[in-house]
Amino acid sequence: MSSKVQQLSEALQRGFGARLVSNVVAAGEITIEVSPADLVAVCQQLRDDTAFGFEQLIDVCGVDYSEYGSAEWTTTSSTSTGFSRGVTPGVNARMRFGDVPSYKNNDRQRYAAVYHLLSIRNNQRLRVRCYCENDAVPVVPSVISLWASANWYEREAFDLFGIIFEGHPDLRRILTDYGFVGHPFRKDFPLIGHVEMRYDPEQKRVIYQPVTIEPRVLVPRVIRDDKAQAEKPGQSEQENSNA
Repeated sequence: MSSKVQQLSEALQRGFGARLVSNVVAAGEITIEVSPADLVAVCQQLRDDTAFGFEQLIDVCGVDYSEYGSAEWTTTSSTSTGFSRGVTPGVNARMRFGDVPSYKNNDRQRYAAVYHLLSIRNNQRLRVRCYCENDAVPVVPSVISLWASANWYEREAFDLFGIIFEGHPDLRRILTDYGFVGHPFRKDFPLIGHVEMRYDPEQKRVIYQPVTIEPRVLVPRVIRDDKAQAEKPGQSEQENSNA
């Protein structure tokens, strides 16, 4: 860990004290966690205090922690039978269409907004995480009053995760279609979606209809023929070994 990163972490702890839910340094990066009630005030101080000087908001992204720590398959290596390791699932692996992931993290909220900040004057970066207090209706305050760039970032997190940024002046979808149903980056959203649209030549307009894609597992299934290098009729052993 560089001394500069450690010094920033200590300065954050001194500057915000109990308002920091956590202050973690890992892989040379700092992540602080704040509550929704303290988010705007902490972010304003991070921007305006010259000791921090995080004048630029790089990104705002949503996170769904409903499957955090879960493993799709228990194995960590390929099988010896010629099949991909994804063919045999472990317990609770999502191999069938329609399976709903179980929420395994009772000690944390499901949704969070994560802010990536940059201080150009101090050449430092910081990650700020804020968990939504209500899983059913995830809400955090908007920081658009501090950084104008939060406008489209917050709209994206709302569109893909359904996180509501209270105080945003124009919170509407930005990537999906106007009639899109649900939030596609949530872990319980089906890979094939709910509806599809197409142009109907009879009605001469675009229509929506239930999705017609057949459910399928997207994990590659690889079958290797152990006899692929077996000696072929009419070829010598040397010819087969060079094949």
